[in-house]
Amino acid sequence: MAELAARKHVQFILSKAKEKDSYESVLMEHIRLNGAYWGLTTLDLLGKLDTVDVNEVVSEVLQCQHESGGFGGNIGHDPHILYTLSAVQVLALFDKVDVLDTEKIANYVAGLQNEDGSFSGDMWGEVDTRFSYIAICCLALLHRLDKIDVEKAVDYILSCKNHDGGFGCTPGGESHAGQIFCCVGALAITGSLHRIDKDLLGWWLCERQVKAGGLNGRPEKLPDVCYSWWVLSSLIMIDRVHWINKEKLAKFILDCQDIENGGISDRPDDACDAYHTYFGVAGLSLLEYPGVKPIDPAYALPVDVVNRIILGIKE
Repeated sequence: MAELAARKHVQFILSKAKEKDSYESVLMEHIRLNGAYWGLTTLDLLGKLDTVDVNEVVSEVLQCQHESGGFGGNIGHDPHILYTLSAVQVLALFDKVDVLDTEKIANYVAGLQNEDGSFSGDMWGEVDTRFSYIAICCLALLHRLDKIDVEKAVDYILSCKNHDGGFGCTPGGESHAGQIFCCVGALAITGSLHRIDKDLLGWWLCERQVKAGGLNGRPEKLPDVCYSWWVLSSLIMIDRVHWINKEKLAKFILDCQDIENGGISDRPDDACDAYHTYFGVAGLSLLEYPGVKPIDPAYALPVDVVNRIILGIKE
């Protein structure tokens, strides 16, 4: 089995942060705050968060905030709940949540909850269980879950559960591993995991492992490194991770590395990017790979960060 090229991956992430005029960077401009979360969390998991300028990161994040309290994906972009969580997560990495006006952000997120308990992503009203998770995770990190109707939020998520045990983006939507993570993560944070059939869901999730060892997001799809996070974290949260072959999964992730230039791709020999590099490293963290810090499967942040933010434990 190949070894993790951690030093190369750190160099890859740092180089991507500096490429503001490349074709790839222009295409990613509208989700730059998400990219910051992927890249910086990767650095933290590999023990290299100190290679970036904290003040510069904090300044850039704060410039993305809108007067509504929400954050846009980049400076001058419209606010959305997606980027708002990324902003909070990035500042949490550096223990800088105290620079935020938490009341303003909490009001913005709470204002996106609908009468049925669901959440819209922004003022235009798209509803998705991703946004339910994001709202719950964001408010939990800010200690402001009291701002929303948690019971209604949980009931809405449960209404998106399917006969196969999985969850979709809305009631009746197809089960998908990404949506399952969002729903299971939200239920874990709210202490509601007892309301799902863990064996049924665990069976659907473990069937996502293909012969090559990787995981896919839906039946009959190709494996993708990112599902090393979406599927694996969900299995861990429902205590069914022993239902897959962890060694084969680790090998699949490591085979997707670019050993020479750094980075991890969706599948072996494809182009690498920050997104798959983060989820590959995060997957290895969940697999307790040596040299990678442990990550929390519900909050998608290093365990030491979650302990500091949620429990007030400082190492």
